[in-house]
Amino acid sequence: MYKNTRHWIKTLEEKGELVRIKEYVNPELEITEITDRVSKQYGPALLFENNGTEFPLLINSMGTEQRMAWALGVEKLDEVGDGIESLIKLLTSPKEGILEKLKVLPTLGSIASWMPKVNSGRGECQEVVMQNPDITKLPVLKCWPEDGGPFLTLPIIHTKDPLTGIRNVGLYRMQVFGPQLTGMHWHRHKVSARHFNEYKKLGQKMPVAVALGGDPVYSYAATAPLPDGVDEYMLAGFIRKKKVELVQCLTQDVQVPADADIIIEGYVDPSEDFILEGPFGDHTGYYSLADYYPKFHITAITHRKDAVYPCTIVGIPPQEDAWIGKATERIFLVPIKMTMVPEVVDMVLPVEGVFHNLVIVKINKEYPGQASKVMHSMWGAGQMMFTKMMIVVDGDVDIHNSEAVAKYISANFDPAHDTYFTQGPVDVLDHSCSVMAFGGKIGIDATQKTHEELAGRNPNPFPSSASISFENIKTRFTEIKDINSKLLKNGVSVVFLSIEKIVKIISKTWHHKSQTFLNLPASKLSFLGTHF
Repeated sequence: MYKNTRHWIKTLEEKGELVRIKEYVNPELEITEITDRVSKQYGPALLFENNGTEFPLLINSMGTEQRMAWALGVEKLDEVGDGIESLIKLLTSPKEGILEKLKVLPTLGSIASWMPKVNSGRGECQEVVMQNPDITKLPVLKCWPEDGGPFLTLPIIHTKDPLTGIRNVGLYRMQVFGPQLTGMHWHRHKVSARHFNEYKKLGQKMPVAVALGGDPVYSYAATAPLPDGVDEYMLAGFIRKKKVELVQCLTQDVQVPADADIIIEGYVDPSEDFILEGPFGDHTGYYSLADYYPKFHITAITHRKDAVYPCTIVGIPPQEDAWIGKATERIFLVPIKMTMVPEVVDMVLPVEGVFHNLVIVKINKEYPGQASKVMHSMWGAGQMMFTKMMIVVDGDVDIHNSEAVAKYISANFDPAHDTYFTQGPVDVLDHSCSVMAFGGKIGIDATQKTHEELAGRNPNPFPSSASISFENIKTRFTEIKDINSKLLKNGVSVVFLSIEKIVKIISKTWHHKSQTFLNLPASKLSFLGTHF
């Protein structure tokens, strides 16, 4: 448990994991340039003390798996999942005698102590009240050259359901348009967007509060894929083993962490036109397109006397957000396998797959078709619905070793029978889909097959790599300039081709009656992932 951001900074410094930068560095592009290089080297947290504002800027504080674990108060991320598993087992196991039932009472008392509590009076986050709220006084980053403007990248956004009063805490970026105006980038799948729609039906303004800083577990809890209606601060209380203490905002009916560094209060008016926000450099390596989102009007800004501005950058992995995603992978593996897909042994969301775009699942396989069942179950589980590619394996393969997984796929995967295609929701930020937030998904069953699954298959559908003459292939197809088949020697059935990108190679392989595509504009042509 950390008392505040300063406590977190002190801990990192004592562990040799933080560097203070006293020279002036501009929040527009320069801080991102430095942080991008450091994060890709798994370097230290950075505290930019001279950025043109009165607020030091903390970034990359959770930029390694170890620092992410420390942010959650543990040495290894699996410890949090283990704690959840022990708790679930204790509460759900049969209690046959009075003594067994009494043993549960201390745990129930602990659970009660983790529940968030609203304190009377003001909190440390309200020590200073800006007379004229002005968000441009914060060192908000403009990260990439084509970004639409500066964005808050680590804002903890608080909203409430107007009908039930149930709180939601989420992490959505916010583009700054003026001293008292930002965008509010919540996607249509998010709980806050549903709250917004409820306020719109009621014809009421929607109170919103944004917290920056405090215990780093708050930032993680805001990203956690919890079921709708489960309080994120209950998860934070469980992780830190102490309740989150909240205070009432000054101008909005919203409660925020008392130990946060900065609080931005305001409202969204559903009757207003949306504002064009973006583009925004994203973790896919592309800019997400500009789109229209609600306006957030700022009514108050308060902060601690020694406030620090926390932020992150979003870009090509590895970045800090990769380790936030890794924490979710390790923590939420337990609820998935205990409550929904019990055959799951382990799960990995590789950094290369950019969070949920690629998921590798290991199962205990007991019957034919089980891999397909697991895929469709997980595609229906919360944010797993965004997964573009799901690979299911079994046996003793180490799914944390990418080469071992590739070999296992090569040994057990027949594309003609073990590939599953479907469609469904995808991330709004997904640049590869042709329709916004909707697109295709692929499942790969790389489990060892039962005799029922092998019935009717050719036992040897593919030629041995030793029988393939790659030189003859290059001679026959002059468009192929080079072939890299080195992975075949390691038991991985992958070959890379370097080709001269001309329409001629397509015309050779395309059916002679289907050449009308050649009349399309060149920019629209694509074949097997090669774009013209």
